[in-house]
Amino acid sequence: MDNLTRRRFLTLSGVTAAGALAAGATQVNWSDLMAAAVDDPLPSDQSVLVVITLYGGNDGLNTVVPAADPAYQKARPDLAYQQNEVLDLGDGLGLNPGMKGLKGLWDDKRLAIVRGVGYPEPDRSHFRSMAIWQTASPKSPIPTGWLGRWLDATGADPLRAVSVESTLPPLLAGETTAAASLPLRGLSLLDGALGTAYAALGKPSPGEGHWQARAAKSVLDLQNATQVLGKAVKSGHEQEDEDDEERTKGASAGGTSQLGAQLELIAGLIEAGVPTRAYSASLGGFDTHADERGTQQRLLTELDGALTPFAQRLQKTDRGKNAVVLVYSEFGRRVQANGSDGTDHGTAGPVFLLGEKVSGGFYGNQPSLTDLSNGDLKAGTDFRDVYATVLQHVLGADPAQILAGHQTTIDGLLRA
Repeated sequence: MDNLTRRRFLTLSGVTAAGALAAGATQVNWSDLMAAAVDDPLPSDQSVLVVITLYGGNDGLNTVVPAADPAYQKARPDLAYQQNEVLDLGDGLGLNPGMKGLKGLWDDKRLAIVRGVGYPEPDRSHFRSMAIWQTASPKSPIPTGWLGRWLDATGADPLRAVSVESTLPPLLAGETTAAASLPLRGLSLLDGALGTAYAALGKPSPGEGHWQARAAKSVLDLQNATQVLGKAVKSGHEQEDEDDEERTKGASAGGTSQLGAQLELIAGLIEAGVPTRAYSASLGGFDTHADERGTQQRLLTELDGALTPFAQRLQKTDRGKNAVVLVYSEFGRRVQANGSDGTDHGTAGPVFLLGEKVSGGFYGNQPSLTDLSNGDLKAGTDFRDVYATVLQHVLGADPAQILAGHQTTIDGLLRA
C-alpha cells in the first residue's frame, strides 16, 4: 500500500490514532529495541503472535483449491486448476501450486487451515471490510483495533506490539496506547574508519565501571543486531522498487512488499529477546480483477517463499517455537470468474495459522459451491473465533474483554 492509500485507509477506518499512526509518530529505532531486549528480555516460554495481512482480497478458492468439485470447474473454466496441478491436502482440496513450502509444513502437521472464515452481512469495499477485520467490529465502526485494545488492557508499553511496515495498521491502535513501528530502513550504522572506531567502543575493557560496561554492551548488541538483521534490511531495500513495479499489475488496495525481509527482521527480533508479544507484517497486490491466475500464483509463491524459511528458522530456538503466525485477507473472491480472466470481490476465505504450537489440519467446513448467497460463499466460521483463540492461547488474554464479549474459540487449533 503506498503511503497515500494507506493514510486514506487509516482515515476511513475511523481509528482514533490514525493521524499519529500515519505520520509515524510511534516509530522506534534499534537502540530502543536492543535496550529493551537487555533490560527486560522476553522469557523463552512466552508466546508471540505474528499477524500477516494480505491486502487486496485474496482469492481463497484458488488458494485452497476445490479442484475435484465440478461446480468449481464450471464456474471458472479459464481460471480453475486441475486436480493434477494442485498440492493435495485431502478432502478434495489442494494448495495452489505456488505453495510447495507450506505443503511441507502441512505434511509436518504445523499448518492449520480454517475454512470459510468471514463475517455476517459482508461488505465488498476493501476499506470497510479491512476495517472490520482490523477492529473486529462487524456491525459498526469503532475507534480502536483489536490488538490495540489488547495493548490498552495490558499496559502502556508500545513495545509490546511492533509493526515492521512503514506505518502502523489500525489493528495496532488502542484508545490509550499505539504499538511501535520499526520501518525496514531503520537500521544503519557508520562504516569506514569511523564505523571501525565506533565498533571498538563495544569491546569490554578491564577495570571499567558498571555504566561504562553497560554502554559498551549496548554498542556490541547493536553491532550484533546489524550482523543478524542487516542483510534483510539491505536486500529488502534493493528489491523494493522492482517488487512494487511487479505488484502494480494486480494491486489497487495496498499492502507492503518485501514480506521475506519483514519476516527475517521479525525472526531476528524474536531471537534477540525483544519483549514484544505481537508483530504485524503485510503483503499487498491481491486485488486480481484481471489476468488473475498468473498474478495470484506469483504472489502466493512470494508468500510461500517468505513463510517457509521463517517457520523453519523459528523452530530452531525456544522463543521461536512459541511463535504463532496468523495469515488473513479482508475477503475472498466471487465464485464465478468475470469476463477479464479474474474474479471480483467476494466473501469468505481461508485463514492460515502455522508454528510449533499449531495443531495442523483443517478447521471449519468447506463452503458449498452450489449453496450460495447471491453468488457468494457462505461463511461458516466467524473471524472473531480465530482472534479469540490466539488471544487466549497465544497472548494469554481474556477474549471477551478485547472482542466486546465474543469469546468463542476454535477447539484444538493451538496446543497448550
